[in-house]
Amino acid sequence: MTHSANQDHLQQLSTLMRHWILTSSHQAGSGHPTSSLSAVELMVDLFFEGHFRFDVDKPDFPNNDRLIFSKGHASPLLYTLWAAAGQITEQELMTYREFGSPLEGHATSRFRFAEAATGSLGQGLSIGVGMALNAKYLDRLPYRTFVLLGDSEMAEGSQWEALQLAAHYKLNNLVGILDVNRLGQRGETMYGHDLTAYQQRIDAFGWQTIVVENGHDHGQVLKAYEATATATARPVMIIAKTIKGKGISFLADKDGWHGKALDDEKMQQALKELGEVDHSVRGKIAKPTDEKPQEPKARQAEPFNYTLGEKVPTRMAYGKALTRLAPQFPELIAMDGEVSNSTKAELFRDEYPDRFFEMFIAEQNMVGAALGLSLRGKLPFVSTFAAFMARAFDQIRMGRYSDPNIKFVGSHAGVSIGEDGPSQMGLEDIAMFRTILDGVVLYPCDAVSTERLVEAMARHQGIAYLRTTRGSTPVIYENQEQFTIGGCKILRQSEEDQVTVIGAGITVHEALKAHDLLLEEGWRIRVVDLYSIKPMDIPAVRAAAEATGLVITVEDHYAEGGLGEAVRSALAESPAKVHCLAVRKRPKSGKPEELLDDEEISATAIIEKVRSHLAALVSGRS
Repeated sequence: MTHSANQDHLQQLSTLMRHWILTSSHQAGSGHPTSSLSAVELMVDLFFEGHFRFDVDKPDFPNNDRLIFSKGHASPLLYTLWAAAGQITEQELMTYREFGSPLEGHATSRFRFAEAATGSLGQGLSIGVGMALNAKYLDRLPYRTFVLLGDSEMAEGSQWEALQLAAHYKLNNLVGILDVNRLGQRGETMYGHDLTAYQQRIDAFGWQTIVVENGHDHGQVLKAYEATATATARPVMIIAKTIKGKGISFLADKDGWHGKALDDEKMQQALKELGEVDHSVRGKIAKPTDEKPQEPKARQAEPFNYTLGEKVPTRMAYGKALTRLAPQFPELIAMDGEVSNSTKAELFRDEYPDRFFEMFIAEQNMVGAALGLSLRGKLPFVSTFAAFMARAFDQIRMGRYSDPNIKFVGSHAGVSIGEDGPSQMGLEDIAMFRTILDGVVLYPCDAVSTERLVEAMARHQGIAYLRTTRGSTPVIYENQEQFTIGGCKILRQSEEDQVTVIGAGITVHEALKAHDLLLEEGWRIRVVDLYSIKPMDIPAVRAAAEATGLVITVEDHYAEGGLGEAVRSALAESPAKVHCLAVRKRPKSGKPEELLDDEEISATAIIEKVRSHLAALVSGRS
C-alpha cells in the first residue's frame, strides 16, 4: 500500500470502529461511547501500522507488546479494536455489558485480550511500569508496553508516582498515550486542551514527550509512533489533543454526554452522520520476534534452623525465608516501599539485587507495578508497614479482578510496636485483606511458623497477606513443624479445659503466659494459634468451642473486621459464647507491654476475663 492508501485503510477502520462503539453501547443501553470515540485514531494507528507487535494466536507469548487501557471506561474502544483485528465477531460485540458476556462494562480478565482489569482511574500506568520493569530487567525481552491514559485521571497522584519511578528506572520500553479530550464526567478537566501544561509537567518528571496537535490526523499520529521507536533512555509520553465524541456533531466536544448511550432517535442521527461503513474491512497486527526469556533452573531451598526459646522478630524470619526460598522459586521477586531495613526485605535485596525493586514511599504505584509484574509471570512479595498498606487498598481490590499472584507483607502491626504511636500501627489491615475475594490472611507468631508460611505463600496462587511483628518473640515450634494455609495449632489442651483462648501473632504468647499462670491456680484453658485467619480451620475452631463452651479471642487489631469477628462468624450456629479482646481505645505511645495492658489484650487481661467467666459459672451453680 502507498502512504495515502494506508491512511485510507486506517480511516475505513476508524469509521467501522466508531459504528461499532455506538451500536454496541446502544444495544447495551449504557456505556461510555464518547470517551471511546476520542481515541479511535490513536488506537487504530498503533495497532495496524506495525507499531504494536502481538501474536493473536498466542496472547500469552512472552515477547508480545502489551496494551493497557488505563481509561478503562473506554471499553467499547478496546473491544472494537480487537474486533477490527478479526478476534471478535460483530455478533459478540453486541453482547457488550450483558450478563455472562466477557465484554464487561470495564474490561477484566474474563476478556482474553485484556492485559489487566481497569476502571478505577489512575492505575494503568503503574501496571505498565511493572510490565516494563519485567521486560527490561528480568526477562530482558524487547517487547514494549503501551498505556492509554485519560486526561481526567492525570489528577490522580498514583499517575505521578508511576511517572517518576518509570523515569528513575529508565523505562525506555514504556509508552504512554495521553488522550487529551478536554472533558471529564462533569465538565472540563483541570487543564482542558492545554497540551503545554501536560508537556511541562511530564517533561519535569524525566519523560520524553511528543505532542500531537490533532489526535485524529493519521499522519500526525503515525509520525508520533515512529518517533517513539527512537527513544533512548527515557520513557515516552504521546500527548494528543482529541475531541470527545469525535465523528458525531452533536456529541463532539459537548458536555453532558459522559457515560451515556444514545437513544433510538439520536442513534439514527449518528449513523447517518457516519455515512457508509465497510463492515468487511479488517486490520492486521504485526507479529513480534520469536524471543523468549531464558528459563532459570530451580534449586531446592536450604533448610532453616532455629532454637526453641530463641527470640526472633517474625519480620526478620520473613527476610530470611524470602532469601532462603529464592533459588527454589526463580520467579520470586521482592518490592519494598523504602522500609526494607524494617520489613527485613533488605536481606533478600543484599543477596539478590537483580530481583529486588526499590519502590520508594509510593505504595499505590508499588502495588500497581506488582500487578504488572505478576501478570508477566513473576511472583512479587510486596512489603511495607502494615499501616501503609491501607493507602493502596484500591489498587489491591482492583488487582483481584486481574487474577494475579501477589503476596503482601505488612510489618510493624498493632499497638505492640510501642513508642512510635498510632500513625505507625497497623490496626485495620486484617479487616482490609479479609474483604478481598479468595484472599489469604496469615499471622505467624514465631520464626518457624513465619518461614513455613512464607513458603506456603510462594506455592499458593492468588493474593495472600502475611502480618509480621516488630518485636522479638520466642520460637515455640520445632523446625520440622508443618503449617498449611487454612490450618491452626492447638498449643495447650486437656479434657478439663474450661475456656478456649484463640490468638494470632503476638497474642499467642500472651495466651501462653495466661495459660501457665492460670494453671498454677488450678484453671485449665485451651490455647489455639489461629495463624491462618482466612481461610480458617473452622472444624478445629468449632471443636474447641464445643469442648469448652466459651471462646475468648485476643488480637492486636481493632475489633471491627479482625480475628474476633472472623471467629464469631465461624461460630454463628454454635451455642458457645464468644468474647473478643481487641484494641478498642485510641492508641498512644508507650512500651509494648504497657500498650498491650492498656488495650486489655495482654496475659493479664486474658486472665481477668477467664476468672470473671469462671467466677460467674461457679456463682451460677451455687
